[in-house]
Amino acid sequence: MEAEEHTTVTELRLSYRYIKEHPWVVTAVNGFLSAYFMEQPGFRVQRHFDELESGMHVWICEVPATMKMTTLLRRIQADIPRCRYSQTTITPTDRIQYVIDSPEKN
Repeated sequence: MEAEEHTTVTELRLSYRYIKEHPWVVTAVNGFLSAYFMEQPGFRVQRHFDELESGMHVWICEVPATMKMTTLLRRIQADIPRCRYSQTTITPTDRIQYVIDSPEKN
């Protein structure tokens, strides 16, 4: 009998600004997450959608407790144009949210 592994529901988002600068990144991230599922069987994308209010693309993911989301983000950053990411927690769900955005312009 398999022990049930604890997972966390996490959002990965691409900002509207970043998508406008690099439209192909949506397809690249989608493909990367599909491949990551094969590498990390506990990882799963529940849903992917375009949030009309913000213009962001959103992936709702199940992340196993043994996996570091920052590792996944660093691997994504290596394959896409220069970017930064920020982490927030949204209420009332207390879901962790990572937003990939363009680097700050000086």
